[in-house]
Amino acid sequence: MKIALVTDSTSVLTEQEIKENNVIVAPIPIIIGDKEYLEGVNITSKQLFETQKQGAAFPKTSQPSMGEMISLFNKLHDEGYEAIITVTLSSGISGFFQTLQNVARNNPEYHLYPYDSKMTVRLQGYLVLAAAKMIKAGYTPEEILERLDKIRATIDELFIVDDLKNLSRGGRLSNASAFIGTMLHIKPLLTFEDGKIVAFDKIRSLKRAVSKVEDIALERTSKLPYKDKLRLFVFHSNDEKQTEGIKEFILDNFPGMPVDVAEFSPVIATHLGEKSIAIAWMIDIDKLEF
Repeated sequence: MKIALVTDSTSVLTEQEIKENNVIVAPIPIIIGDKEYLEGVNITSKQLFETQKQGAAFPKTSQPSMGEMISLFNKLHDEGYEAIITVTLSSGISGFFQTLQNVARNNPEYHLYPYDSKMTVRLQGYLVLAAAKMIKAGYTPEEILERLDKIRATIDELFIVDDLKNLSRGGRLSNASAFIGTMLHIKPLLTFEDGKIVAFDKIRSLKRAVSKVEDIALERTSKLPYKDKLRLFVFHSNDEKQTEGIKEFILDNFPGMPVDVAEFSPVIATHLGEKSIAIAWMIDIDKLEF
């Protein structure tokens, strides 16, 4: 069965991964004032933060152009693809997944299968790569989505933001009212719950917040039945010094396990703000059989 694989730019796949796995990436727009940028094309996270320091308007994000998506699906359909799987960033922070669900309902000829990663950045990216492995192995779309559910269930992420301004202003924090207006130096701890960003604790000082997140990561991963097959992640928004310390923590406590270190993509950095940092983990897809 000829299956096309599509994702959005927040999955931050490398050019090599895109090429080797025949993935089509739809860039997500970022609007700053009267200018529109495309993630992965003409703006980086560092450039985004620089515009803020220079007094630019608060950045906003949008969805990939539906006109361009329809054109893409038409093209893939005409090229003989019998199905199209789209792995999107979390529906809890973007309406892209819901929009594609509508496209699928209104255009049954595409045989479009939208899939909600309920995550973003490299966690989403590895779900895309897992789907690519399954396409190559001859799985049906239904089988791919069923197995993606099982892989997605292994994902967990804990992150710290310097403050909640960006998340609350952008409406991406589900329980914002309980955490807005906190005292200076209080650092909110956040996670994803069913694809939505929620704050679950607040700690005085960044150092204590990082220590708390590290303790939680150790506690949660120690109980996993696949704890010997983990891939770990450190994500950050322009905070390489803090990132290095967390990476050392992971190397010390998870010897021999792969660790990905990366910046939050510009779209996600827009919502989290500068100096955000995260620890995440999931089952290592390279240790799974497809």
